[in-house]
Amino acid sequence: MIAIIDYGAGNIQSVYKALKHIGCECKITSDKNEILNSNGAILPGQGAFGDCIESLRSRGIDKTVRDFIKSGKPFLGICVGLQLLFESSDESPEIKGLGVFEGKIKKIPNGEGLKIPHMGWNSISLLKRDGLFKNIDENSYVYFVHSYYLDADDKSVVSAQTEYGVKIDAAVQSGNVFATQFHPEKSGDVGLRMLKNFAEICEVG
Repeated sequence: MIAIIDYGAGNIQSVYKALKHIGCECKITSDKNEILNSNGAILPGQGAFGDCIESLRSRGIDKTVRDFIKSGKPFLGICVGLQLLFESSDESPEIKGLGVFEGKIKKIPNGEGLKIPHMGWNSISLLKRDGLFKNIDENSYVYFVHSYYLDADDKSVVSAQTEYGVKIDAAVQSGNVFATQFHPEKSGDVGLRMLKNFAEICEVG
């Protein structure tokens, strides 16, 4: 079973529906034992960085996320769920992230002809072809909705990038931890293939 972590924020229902669509056993839960005992876990995110991290901490789920990652079982962060894994964000500079990885979430700079937020379909350049991106084509289009972007300190964890006025670290992969700035659950067949890859890593049908 894959636990979809419910902490009062995030695009939870669409993730649940996408996993059900591919025949994956999953459950929306905020129960710490249920999360820790699952085969894999997904941390969705939607809204402001500070609100999301405070919501996690007020429920004590920040520690659950860290403990789950330490267990070595597969973990996937989506959108703000990726951002929360890093140290800080320009969106909420006074609030620390989970610090699983080193790096800062920065504001997408206003450029000529660029609308903020970066919303819609954009292609990704793959730096890793295993894990989440097994059997995914280079320059596949995926769906983004964000005003802030990852600039990872350690580029070895970055698994995909995109361009939107600036080079954006669009996904990370290190050990058992995967995360995407884009929304696989809203990215059509390509996104469903990524979720299937994650389910296979979790050994969940």
